[in-house]
Amino acid sequence: MATTNVKSNAIWPWIVLALTPLFFSSNIIFGRGVVAEVAPFTLAFLRWSFCAAILLPFVLRAKKTAIPFVKNHKLLWLTLGFLGMWICGAIVYVALGYTTAINTALVYTTAPIFTILIQFIWQGRAVKLREIIGIIAATIGVAYIVLKGDLAAFLQLDFNIGDILILFCAISWAGYSVLQKTEPCRDIPMLSMLGLTTLSGAILLAPFAIYEFLSGAQMPVSQHAWLSIGGIVLFASLLAFTGTQHGIRHLGPQITGFSLYLLPVYGVLLAVIFLNETYQQFHFIGTIFVLGGVILATAPLNFKKKKTVQTN
Repeated sequence: MATTNVKSNAIWPWIVLALTPLFFSSNIIFGRGVVAEVAPFTLAFLRWSFCAAILLPFVLRAKKTAIPFVKNHKLLWLTLGFLGMWICGAIVYVALGYTTAINTALVYTTAPIFTILIQFIWQGRAVKLREIIGIIAATIGVAYIVLKGDLAAFLQLDFNIGDILILFCAISWAGYSVLQKTEPCRDIPMLSMLGLTTLSGAILLAPFAIYEFLSGAQMPVSQHAWLSIGGIVLFASLLAFTGTQHGIRHLGPQITGFSLYLLPVYGVLLAVIFLNETYQQFHFIGTIFVLGGVILATAPLNFKKKKTVQTN
């Protein structure tokens, strides 16, 4: 009976991992117009402040481990907020003012590659051949989707400061994912850890949001802006980051990082459903490469061996 429970529970991390990019991709719908209505640091500050307030009960419930974590690992706590919420929050919004959605999608999905490189450099993690092949296949799929099947168009991309900022965000996300797997973070319940991280991010963003307010930058005033912020908080923040935390803890940062390759796939589906865009042949071909690469690089191919051991 114990073996059955383990098998039953083991599938949930993969289901959560498959849904997490969908929640992240909800930014395509909720965030479409709000960036033009709200200053970037203010938007990020509101996003993570609301999340921190919602998750506060979980932090208080785990205060016996949460408070010592903040006291004893203050630098780690602030670094997580800086990488995951300051850079991958406000800086993404800043970058979108300079670069296109095509370039953003293409550059940001390099995060899993940086996750592997950080683990290789910092932790000495070995890189398997099938992971390399999976990276290549998934990258081709992403490129095929965002370039609409015209791979030759890659040579015509004009990289600018926005592209550089997005690349910086991809590296930051990879670092955030790896740090979430460290021992101090594993000692704290998942939602409590997310609450602490969002609080850290909100604190770091506050001075910049105050500056935007005092300088007369755009603030959310319309019902559409607040509804969009609410959607970002619920789907693109709470559900998306909870899914990421869950994946990092149960599957590791490298496997969780590969889920980013599903972002353009879900993005296409959301665009077709909510934005009435047309699903074309290059979408289908790109999806095959993306899913094939993700499965090749992340699937636990040693399940047969484990099954044989359990039978014996």
